[in-house]
Amino acid sequence: MVLAVPSKKLLAIKGISDAKCEKILECARQLKPVGFLSGSDFLLASTRARVRITTGSKELDRVLGGGIETGSVTEFFGEFRCGKTQIAATLAVTCQLAREDGGAAGKVLIMDTENAFRPERIAEIATKRYGLDGNMVLDNVLIARCHNHEQQCEMLQAVAAKITDAAEPFKLLVVDSIMGLFRVEFAGRGELSERQQKLGQHVRELVKIAAEFNVAVVVTNQVTADPGNMFVADAKKPIGGNLLAHYVHTRVYLKKGKGNQRIAKIYAGPLPEEDATFAITEGGICDVE
Repeated sequence: MVLAVPSKKLLAIKGISDAKCEKILECARQLKPVGFLSGSDFLLASTRARVRITTGSKELDRVLGGGIETGSVTEFFGEFRCGKTQIAATLAVTCQLAREDGGAAGKVLIMDTENAFRPERIAEIATKRYGLDGNMVLDNVLIARCHNHEQQCEMLQAVAAKITDAAEPFKLLVVDSIMGLFRVEFAGRGELSERQQKLGQHVRELVKIAAEFNVAVVVTNQVTADPGNMFVADAKKPIGGNLLAHYVHTRVYLKKGKGNQRIAKIYAGPLPEEDATFAITEGGICDVE
């Protein structure tokens, strides 16, 4: 993780001089040499420890290539009440399941920027769907409320510290939602450049956490009208611009269906652009009966 930090950030830490900074980096290079790998070695190293976490719906898992993958960033975006937070709540439970049951046998970190997350919902899903003790499941979930974009960005330092110091592994980090505070606190084109600069640093840190700690990072996002897409009625696109598109590995567009049904479409990423229909029930995300 030290090698992923620019030297100017290390020098900004009180007590670290130029000489000490260089010594720290040299020791880090010796522990983890930087260089090239063959394609086959890189594939083996990048996939050996990765796990896929079930969403609770086999159909949604199918279009996601087997579930939410650790070591990568997955974005769910859509309108209000399309199922973004419900997916995150279900994942907070399924992440704790044994690997043979579609989980990652790991704990969960949640960053709530919209005051939308309800612990009782996680307990309800754990009890009614999976027959687990709701209190025990909640004991393995850490929730932090972020009240402004600065807190949201600074919270990632606490995330890294929690993952590093934990006796049991954390396997899921949820940010619900990633753009809510940025959208409110940076208004107008005059602040767009500053917003995108800070957002870029924030998303880059999420990518580093996912890769360094083999954690599945799930972010939710809002949508806005897409006036450039005149051939599609009521076209929507995720907010955040191309910056999010460059860093997020898999983007999933959620839409409302009939009743409790929702439609998920792979919007961007390495996976085929397929659709899946799932339902939101008392037990969380599940297949349509």
